[in-house]
Amino acid sequence: MNLTFSPEEQAFRAEVRRFLAEALPSDISERVRLGRHLRADDHLRWQNILSEQGWLASNWPKEHGGPGWGPVQRHIFDEECAAAHAPTVVPFGVNMVAPVIMKFGSAEQQQRFLPRILSNQDWWCQGYSEPGAGSDLAGLNTRAVRDGDHYVVNGQKTWTTLGQHANMLFCLVRTDPDAKKQAGISFLLIDMQTPGITVRPIITLDGAHEVNEVFLDNVRVPVENRVGEEGQGWTCAKFLLTHERTGIAGLGHAKQALRHLKSLASRIEHRGKPLLELPSFRHRVVKAELELMALEVTNLRVIAAARDGGVPGAESSLLKVRGSELRQELSELTRRALGPAALPFFPDFLHGESNLDDERAQSAAASAQYFNRRKLSIYGGANEIQKSIVAKTILNM
Repeated sequence: MNLTFSPEEQAFRAEVRRFLAEALPSDISERVRLGRHLRADDHLRWQNILSEQGWLASNWPKEHGGPGWGPVQRHIFDEECAAAHAPTVVPFGVNMVAPVIMKFGSAEQQQRFLPRILSNQDWWCQGYSEPGAGSDLAGLNTRAVRDGDHYVVNGQKTWTTLGQHANMLFCLVRTDPDAKKQAGISFLLIDMQTPGITVRPIITLDGAHEVNEVFLDNVRVPVENRVGEEGQGWTCAKFLLTHERTGIAGLGHAKQALRHLKSLASRIEHRGKPLLELPSFRHRVVKAELELMALEVTNLRVIAAARDGGVPGAESSLLKVRGSELRQELSELTRRALGPAALPFFPDFLHGESNLDDERAQSAAASAQYFNRRKLSIYGGANEIQKSIVAKTILNM
């Protein structure tokens, strides 16, 4: 069963497919298909192509240089990109800090930063989590002390995704240590080339250098780089996190993973029959497919409700929980379908330093994705915390 789209929406889907067929570099799509780690140049090449097309900032209104798409168009675009094995747009600039600057930033900040995001001149990373403040983000300790027309920032951020490539950091800092935890936080935009910033890699379970620690030692940040008023950072943070959690649902990628799983399970045999005909396995696949359909409808409702500049509510926590659990389930089922073939792990292949035949490449990708998907239920706010938000905000418990 699929959602029904209008003739205009179907025409838009056909336009997106034509564009992807003509413009997506084959070497990049092949790296994505095989689960290889993408290089910074891979991301930038693709994002520059999208920028030239006017489709990089799919969630931006026209007045800021976006295409002005509605929620269904954005949904279709994301779905087709996943189906074509296009890289996910690095979200930190386009989808995360940009909406905050549009909502809370000054006209000068909008004129200064938004065009550079659209043109890929700036690569942003996120400075939220700390060693002692992850799910309890309001407990952060990174300090920013006012010194004339600058803040002097000291502290440590962790799990900073792709921070090794970034030249800009949006960062939550504590500007008033005596205020209530949420009230003493401000939102700063920091140039990563500023003296006093050190980036150290964290190698993840799948062997990738995806996340980092960032140390800030007497880093001077102009006061003009504060978004909103001093102490308004928690409001900015909540606004950003609802957008992040909505995107974490990863519907396009989940649907592509489901198609791949069903294809594998139709070819791989168990006792002379396709694995997909095994009742216990088929039950889990069908259950995942039904839940994915329900999540897709819910996602469209949530983003449609926020189409006029509103903020997705606690429903974004539901999307984050169910989306992350479904993607983990699909990666688990893929490994089960492959059986012993999924056991070998080939880090050299994933890094692009060696080649494998297509069958072993798919097995390597399945192993790496299984390991990498473990993070989905933790980052962007642990699922346990999201369930508490839903219980308090929606269920009044």
